[in-house]
Amino acid sequence: MLIKRSHSGSAPLPSEITPREVYEQRRQFIARIAAGAVAGSALWEMANREAFAQGTGARLAAKPNPAYATNEKQTAFKDATEYNNFYEFGTDKSDPGRNAGTLRPRPWTVSIEGEVKKPFTLDLDSLLKLAPLEERIYRLRCVEGWSMVIPWIGYPLSNLIKKAEPLSSAKYVEFVTLADPRQMPGVRSGVLDWPYREGLRMDEAMQPLALLTFGMYGQVLPNQNGAPVRVVAPWKYGFKSAKSIVKIRFVKDQPVTSWMAAGPDEYGFYSNVNPNVDHPRWSQASERRIGEDGFFKPKRKTLMFNGYNEVAPLYAGMDLKKYF
Repeated sequence: MLIKRSHSGSAPLPSEITPREVYEQRRQFIARIAAGAVAGSALWEMANREAFAQGTGARLAAKPNPAYATNEKQTAFKDATEYNNFYEFGTDKSDPGRNAGTLRPRPWTVSIEGEVKKPFTLDLDSLLKLAPLEERIYRLRCVEGWSMVIPWIGYPLSNLIKKAEPLSSAKYVEFVTLADPRQMPGVRSGVLDWPYREGLRMDEAMQPLALLTFGMYGQVLPNQNGAPVRVVAPWKYGFKSAKSIVKIRFVKDQPVTSWMAAGPDEYGFYSNVNPNVDHPRWSQASERRIGEDGFFKPKRKTLMFNGYNEVAPLYAGMDLKKYF
């Protein structure tokens, strides 16, 4: 670990000084701990509330879930935050990292709408209280043929679905994301029909792997990775994992997602990682692991369902070339 020290006799830079309000909040927080005023889950909740108040870069407390550990090498934080797709901030892989500083992820609300017992709206603190946060290490693969291994922080999406009390008529879950041209310069372009929309079949959304995600690498989600809340469905191509969600709608009919509308022959609703179904413009049989494989190193073989074979029963009897 590199520890930065000021030269002897020199004043610290303004950027090195902790803001007074943050410093005082931390002192008050420590005082509460010393007095025994908070403990257990309440302590965890307070720490995470402070993390979101501070914003991107703040630590986010979560317990590692050993059921979702891996021996695979994790992708470096720098690669995961500087090489990604988030077209609201530009179409180049480095655009989100450069441009997402304009996003204001606090305050934030998510509305629950559609075929539910009673529609409601939750702020970020309320979302965090729904279930204990855990860290899960997931592989995530892009339809363009690259993949990463990332430690995500969140809880199963099913926790929110149960709170929503969907009606029997709700067959799909649709995610609608923020589309504010003042915060997101890419929304001014016509590359997609904004806002960005994605969806899952109800049983897919209830699958324990589907994660409502608030952080990665032990910290609050960086803006360019979908702050403050996104979905991660690791057995699917990355574009199914909607970022910066503002609405979750329960609907009767299969929703038309953004990439389906833009290229119906290229981006199917199910988007299961299936190496036997090529993209019309490139093969899906292999992939490149970002930050690990050199230019001349052979690519990895793409695994069915990205290696998450526990989801296979969801698609029993389906023609996964037709329903791609």
